[in-house]
Amino acid sequence: MKNSVKALLIGSVIMLVTTVIGICGYLFAGWSLVDAVFMVVITIFGVGYGEVNAESPELRIFTMGVILAGCTSLVYLMGGFIQFLTEGEIQRALGKRRMNAEIDRLKDHVIICGLGRIGRMLADELARAKRDFVVAEASPSKIQEADQAGFLVCEGDATEESVLLRAGVERARVLATVLPNDAANVFITLSARNLNPDLEIIARGEAISTEAKLKQAGASRVVLPAHIGAERIAHQILHPSVDELLRDSSALGELGAQLGELGIQIAEMQVPPGSALIRSNLAEVETQSEAQFLVVAIYRTDGSRILHPKPDTVIEANDRMIFVCHNDAVVEFAKNSRMRRQMNYRGSPLA
Repeated sequence: MKNSVKALLIGSVIMLVTTVIGICGYLFAGWSLVDAVFMVVITIFGVGYGEVNAESPELRIFTMGVILAGCTSLVYLMGGFIQFLTEGEIQRALGKRRMNAEIDRLKDHVIICGLGRIGRMLADELARAKRDFVVAEASPSKIQEADQAGFLVCEGDATEESVLLRAGVERARVLATVLPNDAANVFITLSARNLNPDLEIIARGEAISTEAKLKQAGASRVVLPAHIGAERIAHQILHPSVDELLRDSSALGELGAQLGELGIQIAEMQVPPGSALIRSNLAEVETQSEAQFLVVAIYRTDGSRILHPKPDTVIEANDRMIFVCHNDAVVEFAKNSRMRRQMNYRGSPLA
């Protein structure tokens, strides 16, 4: 590519110099500017209209020089332009062939169908994790975007089996179809399942009713971005401290994403005044609960925060406790936390 650009530059410079010298030569011979420019143009491009004005023997020799220099620069310029186009096509063909060879060598990789908003974020995450993946995309602008990012791209509509085969669906471990079109995702899921029965398929769905159809088509898991987004917003409203904690701790963030599948959740509870938990330490609370709860953070009323509190940490009124527990144990904990503390003094209960 650099040689063709250099040829274009040299040819343009030679033609420009030839044109300027030719015009100046005819002006020096007493021709008008219009006649001089016209003569140079028809001479360089070989139109052959004939001389505009009478020429002396010296001027004819000068004209022959303009013809030789002009035609040479024109041929050199056209050659550089053709080389520029040819090199670009060759490089694209070689690049595409090399990319297809890399895809053919992949095994246990991930296939991403669609490089939209979600597909691009998924591709970036896999790239940061250094996981092998292929993007199946039909949009020229998205293909260019993937090329610029250095992703392996299989050009074509992922709803076609031939595109999935070129992406290595028979050797892949996971396929993620994240197109914004539910019908296309169902069709891709069905095709991919037929081509590879052992493939793990993660499908995106826009409508909640699509989840059942995707699973019937063979999806291993279905992700509903709109539903997840609504749950996330509700969680931020109902449990702001838990959300803040998950954002601040990457370890807890990974834990919170997987606990739901295990029937466990990270919950938040504010200790009301008069609660049985007040003035108790964490060791006592966790012992009385028979290890059903694990307190991971405490937010004080003064704005301070205690991460990974020690067993001797004393619970105070209005503390917000972040704890890990089984899903069915949250209600029991809430009930116990609201019981008024009873203290016995010489056999008499005191409030």
